Amino acid sequence: MERNDRKTNSRAQTITIDRDSKFILRKIVLDFAILFIVGFLILVFYLWGTPYKRGFFCDDESLKHPYKESTVTNVMLYIVGLGLPVLTMCLTEWIRLRDYVGGRSRKVLGREIPAWVWEAYQVVGVFLFGCACQQLTTDVAKYTIGRLRPHFFDVCKPDIDCSLDTNKWRYIEEFTCLATNEKLKKEMRLSFPSGHSSFSAYTMLYFSMYLQKRFTWRGSKLVRHGIQFILMLFAWYTFMTRVSDYKHHWSDVLAGVTIGLLFAIVIFCFVSNLRKTPRSRQHSHEAELRVTNGNTRVQV
Repeated sequence: MERNDRKTNSRAQTITIDRDSKFILRKIVLDFAILFIVGFLILVFYLWGTPYKRGFFCDDESLKHPYKESTVTNVMLYIVGLGLPVLTMCLTEWIRLRDYVGGRSRKVLGREIPAWVWEAYQVVGVFLFGCACQQLTTDVAKYTIGRLRPHFFDVCKPDIDCSLDTNKWRYIEEFTCLATNEKLKKEMRLSFPSGHSSFSAYTMLYFSMYLQKRFTWRGSKLVRHGIQFILMLFAWYTFMTRVSDYKHHWSDVLAGVTIGLLFAIVIFCFVSNLRKTPRSRQHSHEAELRVTNGNTRVQV
């Protein structure tokens, strides 16, 4: 009888593990598929997207600024906006859950997944999903509106004689750019909204909210808020340089910031699990309530 019971239990455990593995693998495959689809759409816009052909007025002073290189380059933006949050999230989850052995274990193909790996996967995955969604939303607006950048005349060099009286007050749609740099000729039509601004606003705000929830060191409360302030300064500096570098109009930056902040709040509140109190922390808090100065309190 005992042998039969053991066989039955082992079979049931094997079936459970197999079901768990299928469920986890299906979840991972779906997560990566969704991220791939959103990322592929972003790539489609970048490689093959054609901006809306918007015209201009010869007397539009906002389009006559000189072309300048970006103070905050794309490499700098991605290192600070993606690399720093992802590495910090992985390190934080490892420190927080490296010794955590309680709860329901997760196994894939017979191998147990550490709690911190699974938690880091979920946290980073949600962060990247929100980042991709805000970027796709920004790109759709960019290519649909096709607003000209402040350095339009300097980059395009249109074949229109603006000194003629017939062209001074006329909205010109038919023109040819004499410049030969095809990449800049495409980028000059992608002013609204600011992609740098939306990306910085999303990553820095979401990262700040993550630190607010996960950074629980009791040494000094101002350390966490000081780090959050520095992150906001990074984003603020990026916003300002997009205007001072003549890459965007101020309204482009404002629209980009709005998109980034909205996505950060929505993803944090309705998609991620960061708002929920971690079970380990809740148990430790209950233990602190029960024990004070070595004396046990009786809970009512």
